[in-house]
Amino acid sequence: MQNSQLRPSPITPTVDFDARGMQHGHLRLPYSRDDSAWGSVMIPICVIANGEGPTALMTGANHGDEYEGPAALFELAQTLDPARVNGRVIIVPALNYPAFRAGTRTSPIDRGNLNRSFPGCPDGTVTEKIADFVTRHLVPLADIVLDFHSGGKTLDFLPYAAAHELPDKAQETRCFAAVAAFAAPYSMKMLEIDAVGMLDTTVEEMGKVFVTTELGGAGTASARSIEIARRGSSNLLHHAGILKGAPDLRPTRWLDMPSSDCFTFAEDDGLIAFTRDLGEPVKKNDTIARVYHLGRTGLAPIDYRAAMDGVLAARHVPGLIKAGDCLSVIATITENT
Repeated sequence: MQNSQLRPSPITPTVDFDARGMQHGHLRLPYSRDDSAWGSVMIPICVIANGEGPTALMTGANHGDEYEGPAALFELAQTLDPARVNGRVIIVPALNYPAFRAGTRTSPIDRGNLNRSFPGCPDGTVTEKIADFVTRHLVPLADIVLDFHSGGKTLDFLPYAAAHELPDKAQETRCFAAVAAFAAPYSMKMLEIDAVGMLDTTVEEMGKVFVTTELGGAGTASARSIEIARRGSSNLLHHAGILKGAPDLRPTRWLDMPSSDCFTFAEDDGLIAFTRDLGEPVKKNDTIARVYHLGRTGLAPIDYRAAMDGVLAARHVPGLIKAGDCLSVIATITENT
């Protein structure tokens, strides 16, 4: 990886990151394939720049089956007036473009999970090349990074914005101030199951302000979740000083994920029947869901119980579950603001 960092990225941007005004273009990644010998992956990008202020990098579809971020960011690329901007906004609505076009979490080209591929490699797979370009050419331009996520086709979340606890407490404070400014209905102090290879980690290690989200999911986007994404994007631009004025703050409930007890994983295949809906309180040892065997009516369902007190923050979708799937996430409410 150290030697690969000296090699140029194969991705060519068709926009000028230093130019003023609004530009719509692509990140062009050569990809030779059966139906296009000299073909390319064309990742849409918009750059809006004016004045001398900070830079915001806003990305969606890091996982291709998550739609709230792309819906808000494609709209922002159409509607943000450059005259209102003091600084620069870089918008990549569909970061893992092959996955986005396929409606899948991972890339159909190489099965790459982009959010487990950072910092990437300029001569690796298509997914690793995208991660490398983001790491070496986009993130260094940014002062604040917003990476939209939701549950995709297999999870549904309470709508929250999130940041991580960090060793650098001054940086952590800046990140959580940005989460508060996003003003989602819920705000989370995030615990990751596995942070290796994530954009989050790469951005945070560069000392940047990083905000992520989980805004619903279930393989679709609602009018409500898109509006949360739209308002949150605008709020962060106001918070960063790129747009004038104060953010449109709304009440938020702060959540915490204090330990691995937050997560429940299925140990059985079957039909899942939840006993709690998202946002409802649970007590330790309460039944969260029952998993019914599919082949017989005479077998008792298996109960899955909460390992801690809290609220149901995420749940598996759709109705059938497999052993190893994340069944639920419980979070604790720490404060209301």
